[in-house]
Amino acid sequence: MTTKKRYCSWCLVLTMAAASVAAVAQDLPAADAKERELMAVLQSDAPKGEKAITCKRLAVYGSERCVAVVAPLLADEELASWARIALEAIPGAAADAALRDAADKLQGRLLVGVINSIAVRRDRQAVDVLVRKLNDTDSSVASSAAVALGQVGGQPSAKALTPSLATAPAGVRSAVAEGCILCAERFLAQGETADAVALYDAVRRADVPNQRRLEAVRGAILARGSAGLPLLVEQLRSEDEEHLGIGLRTARELPGLDVTKALAAELAGLRSNRQPLLLLALADRDDSAVLPVVLKAAREGRKDLRITAINILPHLGDISCVPVLLEAATEDDAQIEQAATETLVRLAGKDVDADLAGRLSPSRGKLRRVLIDLAGQRQISQALPEVASSLNDADAGIRGSAVKTVAIIGGHEQAPDLVKLLLATRIASERTEIGKTLLTICGVHGSACLPHVRPLIQGRDPELHILGLRALAVIGGSEALTAVKSAMESAAPAVQDEAVRILSGWPNKWPNDSEAGKALLALAVSAENMPQHVLGLRGYLQYIRGNKQLSNDEKAAEVKDLLTHIKRLEEKRQVIAVLGETPSVLAFDLLTTLAEDSALVEEAYSAIVQIAAQDIQGLSKEQRRQALQTVVDKSGNDGTKQRARKALAGIP
Repeated sequence: MTTKKRYCSWCLVLTMAAASVAAVAQDLPAADAKERELMAVLQSDAPKGEKAITCKRLAVYGSERCVAVVAPLLADEELASWARIALEAIPGAAADAALRDAADKLQGRLLVGVINSIAVRRDRQAVDVLVRKLNDTDSSVASSAAVALGQVGGQPSAKALTPSLATAPAGVRSAVAEGCILCAERFLAQGETADAVALYDAVRRADVPNQRRLEAVRGAILARGSAGLPLLVEQLRSEDEEHLGIGLRTARELPGLDVTKALAAELAGLRSNRQPLLLLALADRDDSAVLPVVLKAAREGRKDLRITAINILPHLGDISCVPVLLEAATEDDAQIEQAATETLVRLAGKDVDADLAGRLSPSRGKLRRVLIDLAGQRQISQALPEVASSLNDADAGIRGSAVKTVAIIGGHEQAPDLVKLLLATRIASERTEIGKTLLTICGVHGSACLPHVRPLIQGRDPELHILGLRALAVIGGSEALTAVKSAMESAAPAVQDEAVRILSGWPNKWPNDSEAGKALLALAVSAENMPQHVLGLRGYLQYIRGNKQLSNDEKAAEVKDLLTHIKRLEEKRQVIAVLGETPSVLAFDLLTTLAEDSALVEEAYSAIVQIAAQDIQGLSKEQRRQALQTVVDKSGNDGTKQRARKALAGIP
């Protein structure tokens, strides 16, 4: 594996070098001069680091002329790898000859490096050299030679490697097997199938590490094509998990319709715990025979196989799968039902939408519920009429599914039906779901829903009245606000409290609604109920804070008028927050007064810094400096002090 990684890395280097050479070739005189300049560096007393980079550049600019200068560096422990970068890329026979010559002179790691470079260049004239090194007493040398022979390929390499499968030392035999497999791959790529099969078979029968045998088994199957089916089936039936794994991998790779059919036939005979694994492998094959196999398994297999088949269908299924999936989705088994439903949601195609919508009208019972749920999850708008008609179905499950689906694909036209349902049912869970859907539709379609919501607030049922108020809060507008204000006078305390809560939150959505502001101010000033008074104060402060139609001076004036009605520290802190965002002289003065309260001083100081850091008309630089200095001197908060110092430094 290490050799393969290194080989891929060198291939990348060579590819980049080749691209550079193509560019250099456009200016040959300049390239010639550059090569001579680089050769001079290698022949000089330049530092080795500079020579290393020079070798790398010769991979781009080098020709056969520089080989005689680069080759001696193959014996240098520090520069050998850099020299090989150049020699691997330089075109022509000189580089091959230099590497062969070095292979006969070097030892150890340096020799291994040279052999690896020979492998990169696939020098067929080096086979004799590599065969000699195959018997080297240094196992790393012998191993690299074996792999290099595989990279070079051809009959001479195969002839040398095959007997070594039996005679090579144990530490070298894995590399010999790797070389055989590489050689077989080259045979196969060149159409020499028989030679490839012979090598693969030799490896899989040899006493080599199991990983090499597995690689050879895979190669032997693929090289044989359809004739490799018996060997493939042998792996699928093997007690060895690794052989099963290579069989499943190869089952995905071996092409042919006849292969697919044979594997499908094998599916039924496999042990039950292996059937899903083979089905997944079949699903990765790209031919028309796969889908019928998967559909059959989804319909007739054991439970785990059926679930696997159902989960496969989103990737390769089409409209033909709908009947099987609907049948599974209406079974009593929860796991199969869930898998089938999720697959029906994910199954692609507008034709699938149309098919499902067309099945709604005649459907009954659980099938109808499933179809309604799918209409929502797939957002099938053409199913809306049938879904809407199911809002009044006698089956509670169908009604519930219809309610949820209307929230997704419905419009304001469904609001009257939802309100009727709310008025008709006393079941809390149904009311909750219907209420959620009504609020969703009101939020999307706004004022168009207003006439349909009125019956909820006109009745005597406090629960429905509250729900109607919440719908009005989503819809907004003057009529909705009037109804909310009217509900504040309701005899039902729960309705009254909900109306106040909704009014207090009105500015969050409609910050410029002055009528809401007036109602909140009246509540803040006159409410006798403390919770309602607090909600009024907080709502009005939010109205001031978010209203873009009010100037900063107007906002500060509104806050000043409100201060006499504020007793609790919590609301005073909210006042400070509003004033801090309202840079004006009046806000500055109010904050200075609030800072006299020890319970509020730090919040007030923070807001004062926020204002004094700005250049505000009517507030002199001296006033700003004095306020900021006071904060620096008296604040107990390091962060506030730091901000005050920064603001002071910014005043010219």
